[in-house]
This record gives sequence, structure tokens and C-alpha cells, in this order.
Amino acid sequence: MLDQLNGATRVHYIVGDPIAQVRSPAGVTQAFVEQGHNAIVIPAQVSPKDLSRWLAGVSFARNVDGIIVTVPHKFACFELCTTSSERAGFLRAVNTMRRNADGSWHGDMFDGLGYVAAMRQKGCEPAGKRALLIGAGGAGTAIAHALLSAGVGELAIHDADPVRRDSLVQRLQTLGLGRVSVGTDNPRGFDIALNATPMSMKDGDPLPIDASHFSPAMLVGCVVTLPAVPPMIERARATGCQTITGTDMFAQVRELMVGFLLAEGACRP
Repeated sequence: MLDQLNGATRVHYIVGDPIAQVRSPAGVTQAFVEQGHNAIVIPAQVSPKDLSRWLAGVSFARNVDGIIVTVPHKFACFELCTTSSERAGFLRAVNTMRRNADGSWHGDMFDGLGYVAAMRQKGCEPAGKRALLIGAGGAGTAIAHALLSAGVGELAIHDADPVRRDSLVQRLQTLGLGRVSVGTDNPRGFDIALNATPMSMKDGDPLPIDASHFSPAMLVGCVVTLPAVPPMIERARATGCQTITGTDMFAQVRELMVGFLLAEGACRP
């Protein structure tokens, strides 16, 4: 990929804190190459306190076309977008940003759509299922919205921050798409159990879901991409569960992000 890097290369960033765990730089750059687009994705580790100043700075570069957003910046970057999709507007979170004609930023959120696509690719149709979701952050919010849009009959949400959890539950209830309630880390009785938190990224992290209640009929998923097979997924597989990893999710999200960034009519500074 780097043999095509030159002065005409269009630049995209992926911003997060931490950033070492992300796979987007290589994966999205490769997707650009496959589509004949001279572009690269560069990782940027930026702390929350510096995010707005960093974005203001890189926005001056006329060869910067897009920004991919990861933890913990998905909510904050929504606030820094001038325009957004209807979906991102409801979620108040973005994971991808591209330029408007005036150089400002337009955002959208694809984590939820990508996760549901990964589930369906594994043969799991969410419609009518009972789902437990751990995490009400940026990715969790998007996945919750996508699950309800896909027709889950019941969605229970658990988060270590009860204020954030309750706020998400209340907003989702206004959609009228399915029963939404507060959950726990116990997956007993659910068809689907998903972790949308960073837990499992660090050695010694507790399992985000109580694996002692996994059953072979469950689909168990995790958004973490490093390690490639988190301990919770190992436990689920040992129980006989069907599983979805963060890598499975990323493969689907990548296609959506690239389509958004390279959409016909997308602006270049």
C-alpha cells in the first residue's frame, strides 16, 4: 500500500484514546486501494481534552477528507459535526465523518448497522429475539438502535454508569419498536448476548457478561478487536455458542464507512 503513497494521496484519520488496538488504518486503506482511490488512514491518539483543538487543526489541511472515530470520542465528535445523518442525530454519536462543501464535517454512525449485518451473516436474524446488550457508550448506543430497527422483541441494556444506561433506555423507548428495559450482566433466558464495552482489551479484565449462564442456543458477541478472540468469546465457544467477534463486526462496518467516505458527491476541501 505504501508504494502508492505520494503528494496527491488523500488523508483520513482514525482518532481515539487509546488507539493501538484499532485495525482501521490497514483495513480501510486497503479498501481504498481496491477501489482505485489514492488515500490512506492514519491513527491519531488524542485525549478528550484536546479533541476539539485537534480537529480544528487538521481541518485546515486541504488534503484531509475524512475521520473515523473510535472510543471515547463518538459522542464528542457528534457535537463537532455541523451536519449529520438522521440516525446519528438520534444517537448523538458518530463513527465516521466526511467534509461538507464549506469544509465543515458531516457525520454518520455505522457500528449498529455493521453489527446486525455480521449477525445475519452468521445466520442469526434478530427479529423476534430477546437480546442483552452490555454497554451504553457510542458503539452500544448504535447497536441498540440497530437491533430495535431489525425487529428484536426485547432488548435489555446494562451499563456500569446507571445515568447513561437509563438515558439510553428512555430514548429508545420513544421509538416504540420493541420492549426496552434495564438489564444485568446475567444472560440467562436471552437469545443474544452482546458486549459493546472495551472490557477484555486489557489482561485481567473481568468478563463483561456472566459466562456461567451461557447456553449453546445463544449467540454471543463482542466488539473488541484486540485480542482477536477475547476470553468471553473463548468461554462462549467452549459452551457451544455461536459467536461474533469485533473482527466480524469490523469487516461489515468497514464497507459502510468506505462507501460513506467515497460516496458520489462527497466534498473535497
